[in-house]
Amino acid sequence: MASEDLCAISADWLKSLEAASSTGDATSFVSHFLSDGWFRDLLCFSWNFRTLSGREKIRGFLSEVVDGKLRLEYSGLRDFKLDDQTVNAPSPFKLQGIEGVQGAFTFNITKPAALGRGFFRLTQDVGGEWKALTLFTNMQDLVGSEESSADQHGLYEDRKITWEEDVDAKFRAIEADPTVLIVGGGQSGLMCAARLRRLGIRALVIEKNARVGDSWRQRNARTTFPKYIPKGKLANFLDSYAVDQELCIWLSSSIASAPVYDSTSARWTVEVQHGDQKVVLNPKYLVLATGSGSPRIPTWNGMDEFQGALYHSDFHKDAEQFRGKRVVVVGACNASGDICQDFVAHGAAEVTMVQRSATCVISSSAMEQTHFKWPFPDNTPVEELDFRLNSLPLAFLMQLNISGGIQHVKMLDKELHEGLRKAGFNLTWELSPGSGEVGLEGFLFSRLASGTMLDIGCGKLIVEGRIKIKQGQDISHFDKDGITFKDGSKLSADVVVLATGNEPIMENTRALLGNEITEQLPPKVLGLDSEGELNQTYRPSGHPGLWFASGPFETSRFFNKHLGLQILARELGIA
Repeated sequence: MASEDLCAISADWLKSLEAASSTGDATSFVSHFLSDGWFRDLLCFSWNFRTLSGREKIRGFLSEVVDGKLRLEYSGLRDFKLDDQTVNAPSPFKLQGIEGVQGAFTFNITKPAALGRGFFRLTQDVGGEWKALTLFTNMQDLVGSEESSADQHGLYEDRKITWEEDVDAKFRAIEADPTVLIVGGGQSGLMCAARLRRLGIRALVIEKNARVGDSWRQRNARTTFPKYIPKGKLANFLDSYAVDQELCIWLSSSIASAPVYDSTSARWTVEVQHGDQKVVLNPKYLVLATGSGSPRIPTWNGMDEFQGALYHSDFHKDAEQFRGKRVVVVGACNASGDICQDFVAHGAAEVTMVQRSATCVISSSAMEQTHFKWPFPDNTPVEELDFRLNSLPLAFLMQLNISGGIQHVKMLDKELHEGLRKAGFNLTWELSPGSGEVGLEGFLFSRLASGTMLDIGCGKLIVEGRIKIKQGQDISHFDKDGITFKDGSKLSADVVVLATGNEPIMENTRALLGNEITEQLPPKVLGLDSEGELNQTYRPSGHPGLWFASGPFETSRFFNKHLGLQILARELGIA
């Protein structure tokens, strides 16, 4: 289809959608969707994240009454303009055999006064009319408080102090009265702090480690280099990012006692152990960016009798010291695969992986084709790609996978999967038996990738027999020489590594905030809610003044702006 036709189809549909929006006619607005179309809204129609499927649910949402008006009329989206200047200008798309036209557009929001951007995917219905398969609306900025991209130090001619003196003065102001206290200086905490600074909001980060990036430096010795960025290089990048973005960070600092929230003043009282002194802060907002939970360490009878080395995978540092030893790794996911591969590379006499439940495995080559090269082509601004990817509702993506999308990914790894099965390794692409094959995305968004293995060589070692598999039997107990299973079989070991995952983020939250506040919160952070949005992450947590920022780089990179806008709106008194 010619580009002129793509633009004409898009412009006609968009003009008609704007007319429906301008009159506040929810029925007319919803008629622009397929009967089973999807609508994802981030902050344009409510101060939350919503995903709705089907005309009735979309109409129901837009017809809710807000301050005496229907939501569609109250928000007042207007001034729709087709984006024909970026990589997201109208173009053809194909998803699971569904073909059509996709593109981005901009608009204004009346209440609150804001700038928005949207993305549509149109396809023809049975009558040949172009309708929305998906529509995404996203708040970009609040009018009058737009994010600044200008140099915040002023013109050279006006400068009377050095850069160091300027930054130091700003840090002192932040430390004296932080509007936001961010707990955790990993990628999520740093990106949120940088965004808040751009929005003119004072944010102080406290980080328990002695150096920014140590949360990556201290990770186990992974074998991903040179395929992926090595942990040390990534840690150094975070350190330099903090300097470049002029972020105010207290290192070797942590919350000393459970924070207290005063609903009258709408402020927290937070006691922070900052080095060798305790400091009391009173921020309005508390952002928990503490990453994954603490190590999950199961207990079995006899563990204290085992005479070899026994530790959790989070504490794996040096396989070389166990050269010539018999190793058992309990678990069969990412950490287990990396650690087993590490032991083989460093000359362990025998390495056995204990697989207690099936694993979703994807090779690095298949991952590159389906998750890196296709969605992130070279020489394309990552901001535009993030926008396009996040325009696709996660629940719709799961539906596409279940309806056959995962078959293509499986075919790319057919030989690997056949070899793993022959070696006794159990595979799955379902979150639960009979629920449908959602693949890696399902595990990533629903379980934070628990139950998955990105294979960078471990699979080949399993197929070759250099990593043995013990599958299908639960552990009964330990003794001084190793592990006994419930079927009576035994594995002798000099080293046992528990690659058994981490506790949920809410357990970290309970340790930081105490039971009283934690009990007021929904039960999960991350994972998907009933609509397919991330639970309590970068969105209202269920407790005033409390926010969660978590997830991999691409999640934090896109959603930190949304967290910043919500805090800014509260500061402006419009949310």
